[in-house]
Amino acid sequence: MSDHSYPDQSNPDLLDRLPLEARTLLDVGCGSGALSRDYKRRNPAAKVFGIEIDATVARLAAQRMDEVAVGDVEANPLPFGETRFDCIIYGDILEHLRDPWAVLNAQLPYLTENGTVLVCVPNADHWSFAARLLKGTFAYEDQGLFDRTHLRWFSFATMREALSRAGVHPHDVMGRVFDAPDSARFTQMIEPGLRAMGIDPAEYLARARPLQHVWRARRRAVPQLRVISTMLAPVGGVSEVRVVAPMRALATDPTITSVINNGYDVAEMALDAPKVFIFHRPLLAGEAGLEPVRQLLARNYVVVCEFDDHPDYIPVLQRPDVQNFRAVHAIQTSTEALAEVLRRDNPEVVVFPNAVASLPDIRNYANPERITLFFGGLNREQDWPPYIEALNAVAAFAGPRLHFEIVNDRGMFDALDTPHKNFTPMCDYDTYTAILSRCEVSFMPLLDTPFNRCKSDLKFLEASAARVTSLASPIVYGDTIADGRTGMLFHDVSELQQRLARIIATPEIGRVMADAARGYVERHRMMAYQVARRAAWYRSLWARREELNQALLDRVPELAAPVPAA
Repeated sequence: MSDHSYPDQSNPDLLDRLPLEARTLLDVGCGSGALSRDYKRRNPAAKVFGIEIDATVARLAAQRMDEVAVGDVEANPLPFGETRFDCIIYGDILEHLRDPWAVLNAQLPYLTENGTVLVCVPNADHWSFAARLLKGTFAYEDQGLFDRTHLRWFSFATMREALSRAGVHPHDVMGRVFDAPDSARFTQMIEPGLRAMGIDPAEYLARARPLQHVWRARRRAVPQLRVISTMLAPVGGVSEVRVVAPMRALATDPTITSVINNGYDVAEMALDAPKVFIFHRPLLAGEAGLEPVRQLLARNYVVVCEFDDHPDYIPVLQRPDVQNFRAVHAIQTSTEALAEVLRRDNPEVVVFPNAVASLPDIRNYANPERITLFFGGLNREQDWPPYIEALNAVAAFAGPRLHFEIVNDRGMFDALDTPHKNFTPMCDYDTYTAILSRCEVSFMPLLDTPFNRCKSDLKFLEASAARVTSLASPIVYGDTIADGRTGMLFHDVSELQQRLARIIATPEIGRVMADAARGYVERHRMMAYQVARRAAWYRSLWARREELNQALLDRVPELAAPVPAA
């Protein structure tokens, strides 16, 4: 297939279904390695192997993957000896093989016991096949569904059969639909003929709409765990980091269904089906607050509260009828300091530290004549004023060599006595991280207060992932930053001024520390490294639900009140 065109981009629907906790993956027909490149930004610890027949693109893939074998997979389906894989990927490759069934039979025995098979194939039932055949215009093309190098064709039914015969359990399938209006129009036009043949038009449309199918299969069926979470409207990065990223990560495990649902009306499931419901920063106040919990208990859910701020400093939570932490089975939070506070109300508390979902492209330290300092804070109005004179002193000395990017905090922006500054109001998280990634230094002051001592090191993680140098107070950040190696700590105004001036004078110092900090995040603080632990905790809660139910009713007897009939 050396004449085949290889787009240097990954299939997003394959990427989002690759199991994040995988340690070893095999990409059969890996092309340029784009899928591996993007996956390793999410899971840098994984080892990804590839097989590719085109030597030219294989050379590029070898720069992105741990090992690439160049050759015909049908002639040598096992070029990596006895290596076993947590995931084997067939992304748009089986249709190019003379005997894809033989390749599956040779490779799938090397799937680990809990491994996943991921397959993307064109859909032979796609409406455009029938349309071209009816019109007499069927012809091969250079790429796409009618690619002239396609040797085999798979429908939904035949792909399912191929996986089953290869000894794996087809777990789920996703249809990739790109032309829904056209498929609906075609189905409507041929509806009389469909009915004459005894074919339900709705059933035909369901088969004919997907251009491709993405399958996930495993060695054996596992009881599906359903995890549902509410989510507050995004403010800053809290919702993305504490809800969106973890729920997306869980969804890469085929045995977990994760759903973000801001209502409490959850889908009916069998009472004995494993299921967890997470309240994100709820207000479980009074009878109205307890009623959703009663409804969930009646449906046999395990109920969890997600919370990541010191509750004693949130005024509404001081109401006597608020039972955020008592009226749930368990709590998940971001720091051990905060966990100790929350255990006053509930002993079932787990810490999932904040983590990075994906490493962004590096975009900074390109101009040695300019350093941009980033400050993006929510509720930080008390933390920066002690340092503003030092920042202004460095700005006066550095002139155009020092620029400022301020997000959200207008007070700080106005207090900066320099023309070299830019302000962005409260923005979405993607905009926030894009601005951060263009800066060289992230300023992260926290005063020593009980509220701040329970904060997480998220801003250090965000900066480090983007290769931005952290300039931070020792409160919170001193537990993570290796001073002078992965960032700089300042203990007073004078130290802040000296250290910022040093980075401006010698940007290489800042860049080296930022590289080391990014390396720390790659090794220790990726969301991928939490998936197995999160899944295990939820399953353990489900296994202990009778014990947890009793403890919950002992804390809040009012929850035992009968649920009104619907």
